[in-house]
Amino acid sequence: MKAASPTPGKRVLMLLTDGYGGFGGVAQYNRDVVEALDGLSEIGEIEALPRLADEVTGPLPAKLVHNLSGLGGAGRYALAALKRGIFGPKPDLVLCAHANLVGIAWIIAKVRRVPLMLVTYGVDVWQAPTSWLGRKGVLASKVVVSISQYTADRMAAWHSFTPGQLHLWPNAIRPDDYGMAPPAPDLIARYGLSGKRVMMTLGRLDAREKAKGFDQVMEAMPELLSRHPDLVYLIAGRGDDRARLEEKAKALGIADHVVFTGEVDEARKADHYRLATAYVMPSRLEGFGFVFLEALACGVPVVASRNDGGFDAILRGKLGLAVDPDNREDLIAAIEATLSKPHIIPAELASFAFPAFQERVRETLAAL
Repeated sequence: MKAASPTPGKRVLMLLTDGYGGFGGVAQYNRDVVEALDGLSEIGEIEALPRLADEVTGPLPAKLVHNLSGLGGAGRYALAALKRGIFGPKPDLVLCAHANLVGIAWIIAKVRRVPLMLVTYGVDVWQAPTSWLGRKGVLASKVVVSISQYTADRMAAWHSFTPGQLHLWPNAIRPDDYGMAPPAPDLIARYGLSGKRVMMTLGRLDAREKAKGFDQVMEAMPELLSRHPDLVYLIAGRGDDRARLEEKAKALGIADHVVFTGEVDEARKADHYRLATAYVMPSRLEGFGFVFLEALACGVPVVASRNDGGFDAILRGKLGLAVDPDNREDLIAAIEATLSKPHIIPAELASFAFPAFQERVRETLAAL
C-alpha cells in the first residue's frame, strides 16, 4: 500500500470492486473517479480498497492510498474494509463504488457518522437488492450517482429518490487518446480487411449474458451481404462464447465475413476502432456504453440500442442511430444508413470529456 503524505482537505474512503490493476469498463470508471477527486483542491486523500486487483503498472495519483489488504476473497475483503473503516483514520466521506459493497459501506458510514455516496452502473441496480443489508445501504445513501439516465430510471422503479439525492456522472472520454487516422496497415493485413467495409463490435463474449448484440448483427449479415458483398463483421474481444459464435457464423454461411480478433491490447484499441466503417452494438444490458464514446472519438459513426444505457451514450440519438435489438429490419436499415455516413468527431462529444466529468464530481461533493 502506498502511503500518502498528509495533505489538507477531506479524506475519502472508497470501497470498489476494481480500479488500478483492473480491466474493463467499471475499473476504468473507478480510475476516472479517483483521478477526478485527485485533481480537486478540497480533497486531501483518497483511500481505495479494491476487492480485486492485478499488478499495477505506472504511477498512481498523488493523493491515492491504494490499500490492498482486502484482496483474497469476499470474507477477507469484508473484514479488511470494516477494520479500516471503523478503526482507521476517520473519513469525511464513504464512497461505495458498487451496489454489491453498499452493505459494508453503510455500516462504516453509520459507525463513523459520515455521509455515504453510492455509485451505480447498470444491472447491479436495475432490480432491488435481495439482502436486507443491501437495501438498507441504498436507502441510507445520501447521494446516489448513476452512470446513465437509463440506469437511474430503472432504479427509480423500486427506489424513491429524495430531492437532490440523484446525480448523473456519465463516462469520461479523453479525446487525446483517440482521434482520426488512417487504418493501420498491419491490422488490415492481420485480419484480411483489404478492400473491405467493416462493421465492428468490441466487448466481452459472455456465454451467460449474450447481451452485446453479436447474434443480432450476425443474423442480419446474410441480407446485408446480398447488397454489400464487401462487408466484414469484426468481433473484438475475448470470452467463453467465441466457439458458439464461430459455429453460428458457419451455420449462417457467413464465416468468411466474420473475423474474431481475440483480446485487444489497450495500446492498439484506437487502431482497431479506426478499422471500422461503422461501430454496431445493439446491446441489451449496457449501463452506459463507453465503447460508443471511444468509437466516436475515432470518428466512427455508431449504431446503438434504444433499450439500454447505450441510448444515453449517443445522447438519445444525437450522436448515432438507435435501434430495437429485436427488430431485425430496424437494425439492417440503421446499419446501411451508418455505412454511408462520413467519419467525423462530433462536437457534442465534448460533453463527455474528462474536465466535464470532474466538474460533475465537484458539484456533487459540494452538495453533500
